[in-house]
Parts: sequence; structure tokens; C-alpha cells
Amino acid sequence: MPEYFSGNRLTLLRNGEQYFPELLRAIDAAVQEIFLETYIFADDETGSLVADALARTAARGVAVHLLLDGFGAREFAPRFRAMLQQAGVHLLVFRPNISPWTLRRNRLRRMHRKIACVDTAIAFVGGINIIDDFDTPNQTPPRYDYAVKIEGLLVGRVREVAARLWSRTAWATFGSRWPGFDRFPGRGARDPLGCAPCGENQRAALVIRDNVRHRRDIEEAYLALIAGARKEVLIANSYFFPGRRFRHALVQAAARGVRVTLLLQGRVEYALLHYASRALYGPFLDGGIEIHEYHRSFLHTKVAVFDGRQACVGSSNIDPFSLLLAREANIFVDDAGFAAELRASLLEAMQRGAQPVPPRQWKHKPLWLRVRIWLAYAIARLFIAFAGVDRYH
Repeated sequence: MPEYFSGNRLTLLRNGEQYFPELLRAIDAAVQEIFLETYIFADDETGSLVADALARTAARGVAVHLLLDGFGAREFAPRFRAMLQQAGVHLLVFRPNISPWTLRRNRLRRMHRKIACVDTAIAFVGGINIIDDFDTPNQTPPRYDYAVKIEGLLVGRVREVAARLWSRTAWATFGSRWPGFDRFPGRGARDPLGCAPCGENQRAALVIRDNVRHRRDIEEAYLALIAGARKEVLIANSYFFPGRRFRHALVQAAARGVRVTLLLQGRVEYALLHYASRALYGPFLDGGIEIHEYHRSFLHTKVAVFDGRQACVGSSNIDPFSLLLAREANIFVDDAGFAAELRASLLEAMQRGAQPVPPRQWKHKPLWLRVRIWLAYAIARLFIAFAGVDRYH
């Protein structure tokens, strides 16, 4: 079970419009250290603002650590790299230049987390990359996503997780071992690195997924909350292709009277996944699960609310690559106020930008669409097996 920390103040941030001003303020206020992890670091206005802030903060003596993914940030701007390194920013790339001869599963083990931690005072966790909300090629902007600003005891846990991955990446890339590694508290420390509780007392846990001790932690946390739900499960996820256990958990929840609602991407971004995921619609709709497709803009959320009391915000999609291969980080929150705010935001998004999938109409979809869906599903299953995650059923 996730370890929940009390004594936190949690702020829900919707889209980069709310997230980046908070992140930039925290970077500019840093005194000792910054850890920033991102899958994508785009060469756009937002990327420039964040890169400039990191550079000027490092130039005044703050230890700035930037970790990028070797695939997601493979087009990281050379001008950013030169400016940051000249300013003294410590830059590492997770699994850079993966050879085509590398084992197939290893090529897909990406660093998909979006984490920032500043001075063990403020942390951010969510699904928002360093990229403009309006940088959505072939999709209607702005991007729709969430992050959480954390103040309080949980910040120490975020810092611990970020610093450990930094150190291990430095080893893997023949970098120097970061000297702070030995100072990390042991598993289960109640007051990490001396972080002080906030005036508010919101409870939350940081749950990560890696390929060693936390291989299924995010999936298991979801399944436990679905199994414990009595009234409502509301999930908004951009890339939704759950395995058998997850599908059964949702159908069983609906069977015992829980209102299960899925808010999914309605626009075609990746055609194979888009059509393959629709092969699952029939069993879900037959099981009493409501499906709403978001068409207003580019959906990138990975969030959920359970019984109006517990919530989840993070980087993990509900698909085989996030749940079985990538490094991910989600915040699970046990707080009625936070859950209510997220739920209200999702319901508003559904009302303004989503369309329900009618069960009867879905059963009578045209032949050409049914063929496309089942062909895409078969190809996706073959690709999953080829990727070495054939246990994902």
C-alpha cells in the first residue's frame, strides 16, 4: 500500500497556464537545489522561459539538476544545452542514444515522469511536460492536463525519489556519483530531510513505477481504490488500453452499483492506439460503464477520482507501456476537498468538450469501422507481445 504523508498543502494546477507560472516562481526563489525531470523539453516559448530560469538560478550558485528522457527529449535544442551547461546546470539524459540492437524491451523503458522539487520546500508532480499548451501539432489546442503543487512533508519524499534517479542515471551514463546519495533517509522515514508540515493537513502519497521494486505499484494503487469504491469511479486518461485485471476491476465495480465513468481522448492522435482501444468499448458499455470522448482539444490527462474522497494525478497512462515499462510518478490524495475540486473540473470538461458514447449506437457502428477497430486491436496485441509485455492481457 502507498505510504501517505499528512501535513501537506496541495494545489491543483490545470494546464500549463496555471502550472508554469508557479514553477517559474519556485525556480527563481530557489536557494539550495532544484531537481527537474521531464519527458519532453520543447524548443518553444515555454521551453525558453524554463531554460532561462534554470540558467539564471544556476548562475547564482543554486545546484540545478535537469534530467531529460533520451527519446522524448531527443530534439532538445542545442542552444538550450549550451546555455544551461555554461550557467552550471547539471544535465543528464536518461537512456540516451539507445542502439537498435538493444533488447527490444529496453528500448521502450523510458523516463516518462514529470517532477520538479525545489529546496525540499515545494514540489510538483503531474502530467505536464515542458511545452506550450498551444504546441499541439495536428491537434486542436490548448492541451488539457493537470499537475499538483506540493508543500509539506511529502516534498521530502519527492526529493528523495528525484535524487535517487539522478544518481542512478549518473552511474548508468558514466557520470560521477552525486555526493548527496548517502544522506537519503531509509524507506518509510516519517519526516524526510527535515521537511516541515504545512498549516493544512492534506494526506497524499507519491507512487512511482520502475523496473525493480516498484514494478506494479501504480497499477496496484489504482486497483485497490477501484475495489474499495462504493459510489463512483471517474477516470480521465489520454492513452487508455488497460490490461485484463484493470478491465475486470472496472466491470466488477459497475456490477456492484458503482458509477464508473471514463473520459477518454476523442481525437485521433496515434491511429493504432486510438482504434485498438475502441475494441474495449463494447464490454465496458455492456457492463454499465459510461464512456465520454473528449473532442474539444488535445486530452493529455492522467487523473482519477474515487467516491469523491480520493484522487490521483500523475504521468502514468493506463496502457502497457506506462504500467509495465516506463518510469512514472503519480500523486494519490486522500482529501475530500482536493478530490471535489478535481471532480468538478473533470465534470466541467465533460460538459463543455466531451460527447457520451451511446451503447446502442455503438453496437450498430458501420462495418468499415468495426474492421478498422479489430485490425488495430490485433496489431496492437502483436506489438505488445513483440515489446516483451505479453503478460499484459
